[in-house]
Amino acid sequence: MTATPTHRTIDAVWRIESARLIAGLVRLVRDVGLAEDLAQDALVAALEQWPSSGVPDNPGAWLMSVAKRRAIDAIRREKVLERKHEQLGRELEIERGTGVADFDAAVDGAEVGDDLLRLMFIACHPVLSTEARVALTLRLLGGLTTPEIARAFLIPEPTVAQRIVRAKRTLADKRVPFEVPGGDERAARLSSVLEVLYLIFNEGYSATAGDDWVRPALCEEAMRLGRVLAELTPREPEVHGLVALMEIQASRLRARVGPSGEPVLLLDQDRGAWDQLLIRRGLAALERAEAIGDARGRYVLQAAIAACHARARTAEQTDWPRIAELYRELSELVPSPVVELNRAVAVGMAYGPAAGLELVDALAAEPSLKEYHLLPSVRGDLLASLGRLDEAGTELARAASLTRNNRERELLLRRVEDCARGRVPTR
Repeated sequence: MTATPTHRTIDAVWRIESARLIAGLVRLVRDVGLAEDLAQDALVAALEQWPSSGVPDNPGAWLMSVAKRRAIDAIRREKVLERKHEQLGRELEIERGTGVADFDAAVDGAEVGDDLLRLMFIACHPVLSTEARVALTLRLLGGLTTPEIARAFLIPEPTVAQRIVRAKRTLADKRVPFEVPGGDERAARLSSVLEVLYLIFNEGYSATAGDDWVRPALCEEAMRLGRVLAELTPREPEVHGLVALMEIQASRLRARVGPSGEPVLLLDQDRGAWDQLLIRRGLAALERAEAIGDARGRYVLQAAIAACHARARTAEQTDWPRIAELYRELSELVPSPVVELNRAVAVGMAYGPAAGLELVDALAAEPSLKEYHLLPSVRGDLLASLGRLDEAGTELARAASLTRNNRERELLLRRVEDCARGRVPTR
């Protein structure tokens, strides 16, 4: 095996095993920063040794064994955690005597799932800023490097690095415990985890800036983590609801982009290009969420809305009255100007553009939507449907000036041109 394929193998192993490796190490050393450093040391050792020695039969167990030895060295240097030193030493002696059957055994297999869940809760802890939670989750649970995270979100590498360093320092300073919270705190912390996963997904589904309309790799990472979370928390309906929502929305990714990378809006998409496997998986996840029997939360409701689109074989068959009702239910559960804007779109499709425009105009003075490009975009669409093309063009031009995504800006400007030529832009 040459060095290049070996390095590719190491990269693949790291992507698969890094989260479990770091999670197991955090349980042992009780420090996120130290655990990641130990895992990175093990990765460096693999890069140094595997090209010549070959990839071991159980690469995950090899990495954990090396990391544990480095943990003992660190503990010796610091002259702290004597009991942990003895525990790690005993584990290494057992491994030397019996061998490690698999990676789960290397990290105490009975606790692997709990460790991963603890790591999700600590990476998404509310004590951290939203940006820090996203960066730390992608780093610790996604195995992404700092440059990869920076490229995904179009921000400078030093910014990402600082967020990660500060996040780990904050967790240490605040002495955030490595645990799965219980009671009311569990619900709040789980909500934070779901928020982070959906933020990552949405940045991939509809990039906020740059030249790409979609970034599928981010969607795939969010879905992977969502599926892991669903396995670890099988009785949480909102987890299954989020998985359902992401699966159904991701089914449209191929259809959302035209031959030249241009955006294709929902009603113009070739539904034959939608991924039916992802739709089936999403609908099954929605059924699991609803079968649990609890009141529907924000993600279950949004998944139900996505399911209405997925079940419609043509745009004309979409059950817009049902979607409008689901948005009404969502707005009562989670009052939000953005939800109201989406409800206005559904009402406009179900009951005519004048009804939708009335709801949009009621949001005109909302401070949080002042720089939100979708407000003038939606208003422009509704005005165009009413034949008020001059006003529509003005609104669409304003939307184009507000968006930071170049592809979306091009689309909006083409719609402005349609209005100027007396044509109603398609939606």
